[in-house]
Amino acid sequence: MVIAIGLEGSANKVGVGIIRDGEVLANCRQTYISPPGEGFLPRETAQHHREKIIGLVREALTVSGISPDKIDVVCYTKGPGMGAPLIMVALVARIIAQIWNKPIIGVNHCIGHIEMGRLITKCNDPTVLYVSGGNTQIIAYSQNRYRIFGETIDIAIGNCLDRFARVLKLSNDPSPGYNIEKMAEKGKKFLHLPYTVKGMDVSFSGILSNIEKQAPHLISSKQYTPEDLCYSLQETIFAMLVEITERAMSHCGSQEVLIVGGVGCNVRLQEMMNIMCEERGAKLYATDERFCIDNGAMIAQAGIEMFQSGTTTPWDLVTCTQRYRTDEVEVTWRS
Repeated sequence: MVIAIGLEGSANKVGVGIIRDGEVLANCRQTYISPPGEGFLPRETAQHHREKIIGLVREALTVSGISPDKIDVVCYTKGPGMGAPLIMVALVARIIAQIWNKPIIGVNHCIGHIEMGRLITKCNDPTVLYVSGGNTQIIAYSQNRYRIFGETIDIAIGNCLDRFARVLKLSNDPSPGYNIEKMAEKGKKFLHLPYTVKGMDVSFSGILSNIEKQAPHLISSKQYTPEDLCYSLQETIFAMLVEITERAMSHCGSQEVLIVGGVGCNVRLQEMMNIMCEERGAKLYATDERFCIDNGAMIAQAGIEMFQSGTTTPWDLVTCTQRYRTDEVEVTWRS
């Protein structure tokens, strides 16, 4: 029986989770919310994490009923992510691992999402759609690696949604993507936008520039409402994701799709993906905001998998890597 504590802080969420052999004992989280119309900057985000993380560690220990001496391994997010927040969380992870005299493991953030999704949904060997504020990738496991079959060639889908939310001056509470989703549910009139799929890759920057340029005039002239524009943007970019996911499934002979990452909470994205899966006789797996959005439990779960396969991080390599690709990690825990 292995018990792991995981610390996550690659973006504006800071979380601490504790897992015991696949059982989530604690999953505590705080979000840095910037003012409407603004994004979150590394310095302010790191300061938020510094103020919250020790309290979250204490809360996780209390909620789980686990004392530090019972923990087998300390896990932290090595990357990818924003530099200052990553360093802040890694520093705390290193300190508590040394105080508690525990081994430490640096976890790839993307793989944390995948392993948490596999744990919660019990899927077998899915084609993975990883969609978040900083990442957009189509992934499948092959020969001890999570292989990237397609990805964004510029900005991530979550970044695209967040930046359009700033144009509309939407609140960042609880998240700009969530508020766009709620507005899109009320949209009725569809605006045709650039649809940019290039082989297995996608591009969102041109779509964003196009709708940013048109939005003020369309809204002021009452040709389209803000709800219409949210609806149009979602439908277009989600259709692009469904297309490349289906192509990856066909290539891999897969009958399962797993959606992970913060944008994976979006109900409309899940609906569109499920339609495609049903047409192929495949099955869709997704989770809710507890496990889709960045959290410490996912880092603990990936860390347990690594630890049980004999992997730990040497102390001189307890560092952060802002650009830490999913396919760089040797997956020693799957065959």
